[in-house]
Amino acid sequence: MVATMETVTLTHTAALARLGYALSDETRTRVLLALREAPAYPSDLADAFGVSRQVMSNQLACLRGCGLVEAVPDGRRTWYRLADPHLAPALDDLVRLVVAVDPTCCSAQGCTCS
Repeated sequence: MVATMETVTLTHTAALARLGYALSDETRTRVLLALREAPAYPSDLADAFGVSRQVMSNQLACLRGCGLVEAVPDGRRTWYRLADPHLAPALDDLVRLVVAVDPTCCSAQGCTCS
């Protein structure tokens, strides 16, 4: 057990805390889950989630600050993607973990977890 603790640094702890903070908000979580599928423009995300563009801008700024997404300039617009390719499979694992905890939560018709 001690060997494992030696490999966990303050950097690891801070990174996991930032991920936890990001996932603590439903809109930010939805953004991360959407971006694991494909990069997106903020306006498209706002429309898809039924939030204002200002709310989406604030959530994306938070996710950028956490180091989880990055902005990519595209002419006069900017699109967003996950900052690290390891994040998509990690999010997939977290989704499976939730389903494993409550397998009735999600079905082919969608998720009803609350």
